[in-house]
Formats: sequence, structure tokens, C-alpha cells
Amino acid sequence: MDHFTRDGLRFDVRDHPPADPGHDAPVAVLLHGFPQDASAYDAVVPLLTRAGVRVLVPDQRGYSPGARPPGRRPYAVPELVADVVALLDAAGVDEAHVVGHDWGGAVAWAVAARVPDRTASLTALGTPHPAAMRAGLLRGSQAVRSSYVGFFQLPGVPERLLLADGGARLRRSLTTAGLEPDRAERYVARMREPGALTAALAWYRALPVPSGGGTARVEVPTTYVAARRDPFFAPASVAATARHVDGPYLRVDLDADHWLPEHRPADVAAAVLGNVR
Repeated sequence: MDHFTRDGLRFDVRDHPPADPGHDAPVAVLLHGFPQDASAYDAVVPLLTRAGVRVLVPDQRGYSPGARPPGRRPYAVPELVADVVALLDAAGVDEAHVVGHDWGGAVAWAVAARVPDRTASLTALGTPHPAAMRAGLLRGSQAVRSSYVGFFQLPGVPERLLLADGGARLRRSLTTAGLEPDRAERYVARMREPGALTAALAWYRALPVPSGGGTARVEVPTTYVAARRDPFFAPASVAATARHVDGPYLRVDLDADHWLPEHRPADVAAAVLGNVR
């Protein structure tokens, strides 16, 4: 499959079969963050398919050109979770090993909590449990590290500033955070598509929208890959994540920056396969 639909929206997806296809091949769903797309996992995918895993990598809501509804309510967490369920349904998959980085990590936590019957395991890359993030905003350095979120929620201003001069400010923010110039250029080019950045920022603008009680405790097997040099997640939020997981839990600490799928694909694949095997 190269796409799936939900509520009139068309989502692009990359469907990678396992190297040795079998009827009972496990399935992994890889969810990207901001301002990435499915290509963030390009180096991870072959490591998983060679291990016998079918891998589904969607361009999520707002990132797929055919799935950019206006407003902020369409980007609330329940909609993002429902998109993942729709992907599983379209692919004929009962349950999947759900993997998420950055914003994709927040969606992955929510999928595991809200639809555990469809979640074989969770691998969160960098992103703490949302409840740990919220608690961290009240103490430690998380509030400072998340200060950009308030800027992203302003109407119109972030688009004008980030996309001025061909996306120079967005490009600079990505390379300053450690991303290579060619990769940053790809992501900036995607965000310069009509309506793309506004749709991507709608994820942040939807944060105040009620989402049915937030993200509950997680009971599925969970691996949390924490990057020590990630500037966006405070150590207190990372440490508190374990309190919100009732199922088997493993934390993997890496001396790495924010861009785990791009820079540490072997470690990401190993974390996922640890739950598959």
C-alpha cells in the first residue's frame, strides 16, 4: 500500500515488506516528529525488514499533502490516534509494535494507552510520557526547554518568521539542534509546501483542545530510548516516565542528540527488535 484514507483525508504511507515474507510477520509502525516526514526512518527500515518485520511509515496528519484539514481541532490527540488505528485497519493488521519520535513519540504513548489491544509494544524515542512532561513543566528545566511551544501557538507569526528568506530561520534551528544541512534542507522544503507548516504547527496549537483525559498509564511492553544531549526533554521528565508505565519497562540511555532515527538507526532498530523477539 502507498496510502490510506480516513474521513476524506488521504495519508501517504511507505509499506516495507520483510526480507523473508511470512504470514505471521510482525508489524512495526514508525511515527515521525516535527518537522520530519517518513524519510526520517530511512536508515532504520532496512534493519527491521532484514529481521523479518513488516514496516509501515506514514507521513502523518498535516504532513501528507492530502491530509491537511484547516483549524486546530482536527489535530487533537484523539484524531492522531485514530489515524494510526485507520492505518492498521487499512493494512489488515490486528496489532503493531508502535514506534514514535518527538511528536510521533507523544502519539505513540497515546496509542499504547488508548488502544492497547492494537499495540504489541511501544518504543518511545526521546519523548517522555506526556504526564511526565506536564509534571516537569512545574519544576526543573522542562518549562524553559518547552518555551518554543508558546511561540508555535501564536497565530500566523511562526509561519512568517520561520519561512522568511526561503525558510532560513527554520533551517538554522534544525542545524543548530544537530541535523545535517542536507537533511535540514529536505525538511524545510517539505514545510514550504502550501499549508504544510501551518498544518504541522496545528499539532502545537491543538494542545489546549480537550482530549478526553490526556494519556493514561501504559500497560504494554515499553522501551524508552532517552538521548542525554536532547535539548528538548529535561532529565526530570525522562526520569519520571517510568512511573507511568505498568507493563514491562526498559529505559535505554544513549549519548545522543535529538535526532535518534537519523543519527542512531542501529540503536533504534535494536530497541524495537527487543520487543519483537
